[in-house]
Amino acid sequence: MPFESFSIETDDGATLAGVRRDGEGAPLVLIHGFGASHRDWQGLIDALPPKLAIIAYDQRGFGDSKAPQGRAYSHGQDLLALLDALDLRKVDLCGMSLGGATALNFALDHPNRVRRVILVSPLMVGWSWSEDWIERWKQIGRAARAGDMASARELWWQHPLFESTRASPAAHALKASIDAFHGQQWVGDNQHQALPDLDRLGHLAVPTLLLTGTLDTVDFRHIGDAIAALGVQVTRIDYADAGHMLNFEMPGRIARDIVDFLSD
Repeated sequence: MPFESFSIETDDGATLAGVRRDGEGAPLVLIHGFGASHRDWQGLIDALPPKLAIIAYDQRGFGDSKAPQGRAYSHGQDLLALLDALDLRKVDLCGMSLGGATALNFALDHPNRVRRVILVSPLMVGWSWSEDWIERWKQIGRAARAGDMASARELWWQHPLFESTRASPAAHALKASIDAFHGQQWVGDNQHQALPDLDRLGHLAVPTLLLTGTLDTVDFRHIGDAIAALGVQVTRIDYADAGHMLNFEMPGRIARDIVDFLSD
């Protein structure tokens, strides 16, 4: 089945855009990471069964989605609005990094709307970041707020988060994705303040597949460890010699593990 583009408007005037393919089983909703778009999933999509129903969308303010100025929001609530607009009662979720935080937060808030969850190098809502992460983030933000987006993108590209991807055949694809990011979320972001999802992990009862790389940064390694330890039905696959961007570094490998998990 071919993919079709869609665009829906939320109650507060945001626009969520993406592509969908009808197919068999519960739809697999793909949620990208920070600074990315639904296009970053192409390698994974190409490796998944062609009959699998898939939805890949851009979170608010990323890719082709639009964000109204000055309005507080949450990516989880946007996902709920998207599923309602597309009349999808129960789905499988696959979130990468920031998208993993969205998927995890949504599964905790709306477990009746989720069949299974795949978390790829996930972030977590309300996470307390290390001093190194915070300092690097401040440097990027200062460059962006000064109007020097080229320097902000270069700092992001050189971030330790992408070290293993920069050394991989996927480096060009990652660089192109970063260069396409407008960077407004470095200038300011109006996400609602939320309590840490770390405190709710014991309620994560939806069957969950956690995919992590042994070369990921310390913060993300700790997040993965916490989810694996505290979630109720978590299966973890920890890939040796892989970093944060598993969707770029090994799309075929994670596709096989995702298919096995969804069909189990």
